[in-house]
Amino acid sequence: MTTNQIRDLHEVTEDKENGLIFEKNVSVPLKASNLPVRCNVYRPIAPADAKFPVLITYGPYGKDIPYDNFFAKSFSEVNPEHKSKYSAWETPDPVFWTSKGYVVVRADERGLGQSPGLLDTMSRGTSECFFDVVEWAADQEWSSGKVGLLGISYYAGSQWRVAARRPKGLAAIIPWEGMTDYYRDRCRHGGIFSNSFIKFWWNRQVITNQYGRPGRAASKWGEDTIEGDLPDDVLAQNRNDQNTDNEKNRFLDDEYYASKEFNLEDIEVPILSVANWGGILLHLRGNVNGYAWAGSKLKYLRFITGRHDLPFYYKEEVEVQQSFLDAFLKDDDRVGWSVPGKVSPVSVILRKGDVGFNNPEAEKKYVRREESAWPIPGTQYTKFHLTPENTLESTSPKIDSSKVLSYEALGSLEKPQLIQFTSAPFEQDTEITGHVTAHLNVSMTPDSLATSPEKEIDLFLTLRYISPSGKEVFYTGTAGDPVPLTKGWLRASLRKIASEHPRNSSYQPYREYRSTDVQEVKPDTVYAVDVEIWPTNVVAEKGGRIVLEVSSGDTQGSGIFTHTSEVDRPKEKFSGKNHMHFGEGLENYVTLPVIPAR
Repeated sequence: MTTNQIRDLHEVTEDKENGLIFEKNVSVPLKASNLPVRCNVYRPIAPADAKFPVLITYGPYGKDIPYDNFFAKSFSEVNPEHKSKYSAWETPDPVFWTSKGYVVVRADERGLGQSPGLLDTMSRGTSECFFDVVEWAADQEWSSGKVGLLGISYYAGSQWRVAARRPKGLAAIIPWEGMTDYYRDRCRHGGIFSNSFIKFWWNRQVITNQYGRPGRAASKWGEDTIEGDLPDDVLAQNRNDQNTDNEKNRFLDDEYYASKEFNLEDIEVPILSVANWGGILLHLRGNVNGYAWAGSKLKYLRFITGRHDLPFYYKEEVEVQQSFLDAFLKDDDRVGWSVPGKVSPVSVILRKGDVGFNNPEAEKKYVRREESAWPIPGTQYTKFHLTPENTLESTSPKIDSSKVLSYEALGSLEKPQLIQFTSAPFEQDTEITGHVTAHLNVSMTPDSLATSPEKEIDLFLTLRYISPSGKEVFYTGTAGDPVPLTKGWLRASLRKIASEHPRNSSYQPYREYRSTDVQEVKPDTVYAVDVEIWPTNVVAEKGGRIVLEVSSGDTQGSGIFTHTSEVDRPKEKFSGKNHMHFGEGLENYVTLPVIPAR
């Protein structure tokens, strides 16, 4: 790490208009480095001996970048109660939360904003810095000693990682749409590199805020670095680029991915995990599994719908956040969060009907229901069998002779290559809520471009819902885009299931994605594969139908979360035809989690 001489420009301002004391560029000492993490501290105006619980965010997007500059359109739509000159993207608003008796600490992650050091997002090293920030906050004279974590997306995903390290003072976390698994949830869906989002995210939202980067103030992207600008070669030396690292590393036993692993079972503090049904390409799986596998005795899973940026600030959702935090940080439990069984552990939103997408008012029609566990007790995992006639059947079909359905092996959003299988109309309203899997028999035939001795099949699965009127129903995706019910992926060479692993289940196959797990894919050889499809919910109305789509690339609903790397998916390995096989001993089906009528 090369930097200019560290300076102290800690500023303190009493902002009576907004009812808070603003401390800017507070330096937090680190145990493993002589370089600090810098944060902004927002405290209620109060007597000098007053102590308050603390809410912390630690992440890459800039403690000094106003929300309005980061994403003006989004900021214009935020609930006005949570808009102030201190507002920042995906974080709790300091004016609101200090008015509720909390100190808010917003830290620049190591290597970003005003925090010097190696930029290495989501790494073990930066999580250890977060650990130090939590323990520091718990020890400050204005702190009650209790710390909570609250934030969206990156500011949620980082919570799981630091909570597993059990820092002193941490009392509760609310990971709001926050992945838990760097490899499976974010970077390599089913082993396939999700390159497009990582490129967008890194190039627009991360590297633009690197510590020492010139021109930040001029471009209204925060403030120039306190110690001054760093030259390009030093900036490059001071960062690990996620585009490069994820392209170079393919397996979970590669040091790059292995170093980011942690155990959800090590988490002990109370958790409110908030999952968005529309987050089918980044966070949804992590919130569900985080709830299921965390070691906490008090843990809750709450589902929401809507865009990625706005529900966090909805009045009714903030009331839930505050009641949860008050219970564990202020010992003011008005709801019963701290009493096992008093609050239902799982709160589900039921998506019934076609209310449109990116319409918060319309989505209020969805009904919320409380449940005692996840998966929902009584779930009937029901097979819908694929047929060579492109149907989904509730009974196993009789196929007299072997049949094959084929499609090109390298489709794209512009020219999708896919097969769809459609169910008969449901005879009554049928709720589908939970984990989905598909069992398929597949092979590949290479063409003249597939010159590598290694062959491969990538499977892209999508579950869609067709309303009784015959129109596909779309739901609100991360960016307000129209998305289907859910998606799943698998690279055929990584089909091996860790059958003895405690996380493996009949409704969610678990893979370790190690280099030693790679299995050969030979031309014109049939392989039975089980594909994990991310959790979903829909109340399929009488007359509605379900569609399972099998494709060789990203299809509608992928948004910016596409898998288009020619390094990861070269023609030399993939080019040709993919096939699905039907016949005796070649059963193909999708298993849907049907909830019995109540």
